[in-house]
Amino acid sequence: MQLIPTTFYESAGHSCLFWPVRYTSGMKTAISIPDELFAQADDLARRLSQSRSELYSRAVREYVAKHAPDRVTESLDLVVQETGADTDFARRAALRTIEQTEW
Repeated sequence: MQLIPTTFYESAGHSCLFWPVRYTSGMKTAISIPDELFAQADDLARRLSQSRSELYSRAVREYVAKHAPDRVTESLDLVVQETGADTDFARRAALRTIEQTEW
C-alpha cells in the first residue's frame, strides 16, 4: 500500500508533509462484545504490553487454528502423495504428530 501525503504545509520558508497515520496493517473490522469481556481483554492487552488489535488478532488466529484440524491432515496427506511415502508409516507418524499437538 502506498501512502499519499494528506496535507502540505508551508510557512516561513519551511514546508511539511503530513502523512496519514496507520497503527496496524490489514483489514479493519468492528465487532460487538459484552462489556465485561471487553474489559477483560483490555486488561489482558495492557498486562501483555500489546494493543487490543494484536490481542484480538492472536485470539482469532488461535481460534481458527484450533477449529481447522482437517487442514493439518490434508497437508500431511498431500506430502505423502507427493513424496510417495509408505502410507502406513505416514499415517502412524501423522497420528502421532496430531496426538502430540496442543489444539
